[in-house]
Amino acid sequence: MLSETLKILNKEGVKLDKRKGQNYLVDGNVLARIVESAELSKKDTVLEIGAGIGTLTIPLAENAGKVIAVEQDHKIAPILIKRLKELHITNVDVIIGDATKIEFPTFNKVVSNLPYKISSPITFKILKYNFELAVLMYQLEFAQRMVAEPGDSNYSRLSVMMHFYANVNLLFNVSKNVFLPKPKVSSAVIKLTPKNEVKIDKFIINVTRALFQHKRKKVRNALIDSFHEIGEFDKNQIKDLISKLDIELLDQRVVNMEPQNIRKLSKELEQVMDGFDPLKKQE
Repeated sequence: MLSETLKILNKEGVKLDKRKGQNYLVDGNVLARIVESAELSKKDTVLEIGAGIGTLTIPLAENAGKVIAVEQDHKIAPILIKRLKELHITNVDVIIGDATKIEFPTFNKVVSNLPYKISSPITFKILKYNFELAVLMYQLEFAQRMVAEPGDSNYSRLSVMMHFYANVNLLFNVSKNVFLPKPKVSSAVIKLTPKNEVKIDKFIINVTRALFQHKRKKVRNALIDSFHEIGEFDKNQIKDLISKLDIELLDQRVVNMEPQNIRKLSKELEQVMDGFDPLKKQE
């Protein structure tokens, strides 16, 4: 696979740019595991983001009914289109554009070796769509934060948000040695199944952001220090608001908070703020 990739790139006069996240997978075993993990059938329409020259696109097309392949690079996309034509593959629609900005056609699965620089925005973008599952490759550190549990050193705002939005499993790690060019970091493949019935409002997102700006602190202090992420109040008003919340939640350290407790705290705080008059002078 390495020699084939090099041959295609050299023939087309293309030099991969790591700054664009162009690290192509060149290991057939890893590729096969990704495709197998997606449990594809001819009934599936698969969205692939960052299709490149088609290393993953081609086996996806062989196993799925249809593939929507998104590639931003205007030099790379024609190579993909040319390869598909030469191989007589007709069930792939190639979209040339920025995956973070375009509207996706209907799909029911996502399988991608994601460009790492857009890992966060593209993950939360696809979670706005209705689909069955996604098998996605991320930078290892990002993947570890996605699946981290309360108390773990990797537990973060991302961990909490993923808990709210989806069931997430780390399937396997991927060595940096199986990419061209070789990145500086290892990778991991994640299986993500959305919780489509869950609706997360902006208030919970803001509270979570405020808390995890100081994840080693107790909840009370983290809220005081970052309340600007939630609303504009002076320090005395903030302390007054916080004093009305569940003391057991306030005394926990942020890094140890279960997602459901963050949700509970957010609902309590929102109720307190709804009944709070910011113009009232504090005693």
